[in-house]
Amino acid sequence: MGIYVNPGNTAFREAINSMIYVDKSGLIAYTNRVLNTKQKNLCVSRPRRFGKSMVADMLTAYYSRGCDSDELFANLRIGKEDSYRRHLNRHQVIRLDVQRFLETKRDLDVFITAIENRVVAELVKAFPECTNLGIGDRLKDVLDQIFIQTKQGFIFIIDEWDSVFRMAKEREDIQKGYLDFLRGLFKGAEYVELAYMTGILPIKKYGEHSAINIFDEYSMVDSKGLGEYFGFTKEEVRNQCDKYDVDYVEMENWYDGYSLGSLHMYNPKSVVDALLWKEFQSYWTGTETYEALKIYMDMDFDGLKKAVIEMLGGGRCKVNIRHFQNDMTTFKTKDDVVTLLIHLGYLTYDKRERTAYIPNQEIAQEFLNAVDGTGWNGLTQALNRSEELLLDTWAMNEAAVAKGVEAIHNETASILKYNDENSLTCTVLMAYYSAKVFYMNPVMELPSGKGFADVVYLPRRNVDRPALVVELKWNKSAQGAIARIKERRYTAWIQGYTGNILLVAINYDEKKGHSCVIEKYFKE
Repeated sequence: MGIYVNPGNTAFREAINSMIYVDKSGLIAYTNRVLNTKQKNLCVSRPRRFGKSMVADMLTAYYSRGCDSDELFANLRIGKEDSYRRHLNRHQVIRLDVQRFLETKRDLDVFITAIENRVVAELVKAFPECTNLGIGDRLKDVLDQIFIQTKQGFIFIIDEWDSVFRMAKEREDIQKGYLDFLRGLFKGAEYVELAYMTGILPIKKYGEHSAINIFDEYSMVDSKGLGEYFGFTKEEVRNQCDKYDVDYVEMENWYDGYSLGSLHMYNPKSVVDALLWKEFQSYWTGTETYEALKIYMDMDFDGLKKAVIEMLGGGRCKVNIRHFQNDMTTFKTKDDVVTLLIHLGYLTYDKRERTAYIPNQEIAQEFLNAVDGTGWNGLTQALNRSEELLLDTWAMNEAAVAKGVEAIHNETASILKYNDENSLTCTVLMAYYSAKVFYMNPVMELPSGKGFADVVYLPRRNVDRPALVVELKWNKSAQGAIARIKERRYTAWIQGYTGNILLVAINYDEKKGHSCVIEKYFKE
């Protein structure tokens, strides 16, 4: 048993023995199927705190010849698979955590040599029967010789593969040299049985092409068939909430929301912390600081700040993810920054609608921290007004709502174009920011009856609050907006969902200012 070659199972044993462990060994059934196939090269990218290292430890413990892991896996999902014993602890494994070779920036110029020297030294000891192996030889050459002489291949498990790109953000020479090293190690190599790399970012692209195009990529924008292994599923979280007597609805509000195709995924570390400490809060700041988020938010490409305001209010941002270069420095458009924030876990991506949005209350809190400062003048004040404005809406206090919307409009004018219908939509989303406690995310331009309601808020389950159908007008009248709601039967679409419904009409007249009309809707 070595550190890099055929390591043991201590790390995974700790995970199994922890107070809360959720079985993700079903992934092994998939990796067993792709061993020695064209699909054997996997690059799985997820945000921090989403269990990447635990999965790498699990695969190492299962495949490595350096340990006996039957007691750890026999009662897990993989233990019921036909392929279980065929591969259990029967493979040569090379396990690397690239971040361990990059403790300081001084290591950037020598880390590849350090990796090769340390792994080759262990291979020489592990294969004494092989000739022509020498410390100082290139790693790929040593692996070629071992395969030629023994016909034994290797499983490669590389954690934090992209840490180079996060540490050497401005060192393109280091980045390209590292990609050349990986290409030489894997491309066309007969000794590779499986290569499993995990990190935060997908594989770096130069121009339109990936420098290592042999890898299938599984990411936060395209998890393919592996989505259930990217975090905790609803069922898994519900089971843990029942076990630990924790409110599932509150857990859902705080930590659900990551969209991976048809699956909704929870941040595993935050869920575990909430289960253990019985307290709902943002645990994100334990490993990520809001300053990192603020750096990207302050890059106001193409109105990025406006998009952030919309998303804070529960709206969505259209995004084209195709041109992102998979690094943390190459930004040309708003879409590049938004795509990075998806990979970092600050946003989630709806593949069907091609939109990004803030997934849950925990991440919303991080955005609120990031906008509490210069460059976002008035936004914090606007958000603080939200709760009072919502109460005024329920009380049908039209004058107070008009006054509140006007104040929020004025406070965000430095970020938004004031005289613009889209800015009024952003203003309304900010005005009803506090509604997310009682309502699901707002539906924009909800198809209903003969037309489209501008913004609709539907109550959460078991919440006794009226649905809000909000119609916005520019240089017209609030009374006209109410008439339009009734004329086009906007409420028809949601009658089956809710009890009471409030019709809220808001108009901004450039000469007269803001006005509001609120009426109860009585079902026919």
